[in-house]
Formats: sequence, C-alpha cells, structure tokens
Amino acid sequence: QVRLVESGGGLVQAGGSLRLSCAASGRTFSSYTMGWFRQAPGKEREFVATITWSGGNTYSADSVKGRFTISRDNAKNMVYLQMNSLKPEDTAVYYCAARNRGGVYDYTRASEYQYWGQGTQVTVSS
Repeated sequence: QVRLVESGGGLVQAGGSLRLSCAASGRTFSSYTMGWFRQAPGKEREFVATITWSGGNTYSADSVKGRFTISRDNAKNMVYLQMNSLKPEDTAVYYCAARNRGGVYDYTRASEYQYWGQGTQVTVSS
C-alpha cells in the first residue's frame, strides 16, 4: 500500500509555471507506475501524464504535450509534474495516482490506478 500527498498547486497567470509534487509513503515506491490526472468542475477526471517505475518511459496527454513534464525520484519517493505555459483550460484539481507495475493496462484510465492522493488545486487566470 502507498499513501500519496500532493503539493504545489496555486493561482498563476496564463503563461506561467508551477511544479506539482507528490510525496509517497512506503518503502516500495519503485514498484509503482505513477500518474497525474486532473478534474475540472463538471468534468470527468482526465489523464495528464504517467511515468514507469524506473522513470525510463513517460507518456502525456496531447493537451499538455510539450508543456508539462512528469518525473520521479525513487530515492526520495517523489513524483513531480512541471507545468509550463499554463492556460486557463488547465485549471483543475490535480491528482497523483499509483498503480502496481506490470501487466497490460490502459495508462490513460483512472480506474487502472489503485492509489490516489487528495488533490491540489491549480487555477490559471487569463
């Protein structure tokens, strides 16, 4: 089991940057594939980015490609989401998620992830 706590959200102007952090508990952090999802008011939770257990592979949604970067530090039990060139449509609650590594799965589906943080609000003003 892993516990996830996000931080780093806030209010930023369009074109600005934020870095979200997700701290994971437990000694087997490297056993998990990690992901970031977001949910805007009235909308479904949507995939943002994911990173494999070693950090060797990352995948991002088309809407954030080239602007957002996911990374992890297994020694610190941390995963990050660097968000640049933010747009008002990026406004949402951002969630960190973890799933046990291995197997065949659709990394864009929230239901594939077993563990979730409480979320951190990101608001981008125009």
